[in-house]
Amino acid sequence: MCPHPSARVSRAAVPLTVDWPFDAELLRRHDRPGPRYTSYPTAPHFAAAFGEDRWRAAIRAGNELPAPKPLSLYVHVPYCADPCFYCGCNRVITRDAARASAYLARLRRELAGVAPLFDRHRQVVQLHLGGGTPNFVAPAQLAGLIDAVATGFTLSPSPDRDISIELDPRHIDADGIAVLARAGFNRASLGVQDFDPAVQAAVNRVQEADATLRLIDACRRSGFRSVNVDLIYGLPKQTRAGFARTLAQVLQARPDRLAIYGYAHMPSLFRAQRQIDAADLPDAEQRLVLLGLAVETLCGAGYRYIGMDHFALPDDDLAKAQARGDLHRNFMGYTTHPQTDLVGIGVSAISHIGDTYSQNHRDLPAWESAIDAGRLPLWRGIALDADDRLRADVIQGLMCQGRIDIPAIEQRHDIDFAATFREALRLLEPLRADGIVEVTATGIAATRRGRGLLRAIAQCFDRYLQDARRDAA
Repeated sequence: MCPHPSARVSRAAVPLTVDWPFDAELLRRHDRPGPRYTSYPTAPHFAAAFGEDRWRAAIRAGNELPAPKPLSLYVHVPYCADPCFYCGCNRVITRDAARASAYLARLRRELAGVAPLFDRHRQVVQLHLGGGTPNFVAPAQLAGLIDAVATGFTLSPSPDRDISIELDPRHIDADGIAVLARAGFNRASLGVQDFDPAVQAAVNRVQEADATLRLIDACRRSGFRSVNVDLIYGLPKQTRAGFARTLAQVLQARPDRLAIYGYAHMPSLFRAQRQIDAADLPDAEQRLVLLGLAVETLCGAGYRYIGMDHFALPDDDLAKAQARGDLHRNFMGYTTHPQTDLVGIGVSAISHIGDTYSQNHRDLPAWESAIDAGRLPLWRGIALDADDRLRADVIQGLMCQGRIDIPAIEQRHDIDFAATFREALRLLEPLRADGIVEVTATGIAATRRGRGLLRAIAQCFDRYLQDARRDAA
């Protein structure tokens, strides 16, 4: 989420906590479900009343700025060959490879309709393929998709340009990685979750550790600048000993980044999760043990805690961006490209253009029908008001830097912070009393012990969340 347009400067760099002294008791008291703040307002507040005219107007306004923002592109590929029972992503299960070809053809038509709306001088500095399983599509076809993007948009020639992809290591080999590298891909995120055989069987994702580690080596040999590995704690049949083995195996390859996500069991929302026996899930205390193990292992191995489940080596671009003060968070997670407009392509993809968010149809047939009719597949969105922009700026600072620079916020938004956020400051008081956050006249900052509770701090500034909790009380 981009800060207010009047704030087109990097946030001041601050001394950072590079580790997280894990404190299970603090998490017991203060960690509770809530948004992950890849946007503010969050997606449930998008509405169908936001139409194509407002989206086009936001693009025109961005083109007409004295210094138009560069672009980030997100492309969603929904297909997976097999269901992973833990998954809550928007995906379609099929083994029919022909469906990928038909989907790519429609993606190209969407690109052809969207790209001309943006000034060609607005270079694409970041392109990410997510899913689903993007490598459900053959590497040569993915290379062709990059060509299609380059036909409609101007890809930045900068060596800092990111072209990244989420990979299922079970469905690609070293030759495929080499094809992706030649097409321009330079970052990869590999799904692992857990190497323990009992856990893999319970979630229907059997994956050989050695083959996965060889794929990381293949990425590096092919010139990929960064490799991320995703793990999940809280899965069925997961134990401390088994997860410790997984961490040790992954660290043999020393990936540049790791994401350690907590499994959220919501079978009423995600049909695949109904295949998981709830009796096999770790309880709340076991989950804390698993998370604590991951934090202590990774920090002990030299990784820096970035925030919200993410760790990176000190020389990785994420860690460097956080040290500079220009780390950014959006629907692609943490990113090193803060001042961009985000353009979402494909089913369910989300855009952030200027002070608007918008989302394509989540339902694949609805998205296909819109493309086939020559329409932009817009489903819903929201235009941010002044209060949204203010709180988005505050929450972005918390999620990325772990702090709020009060004088800077007051200057950018022409407010009196204490008066505007009287209720938020009241809500922060229990966190301050427990040593999670420090509050002064010039700033609000997570402490070392509070680094794992950034989301709890941010929730105090979320007007929508507080309104909902008052309504439910």
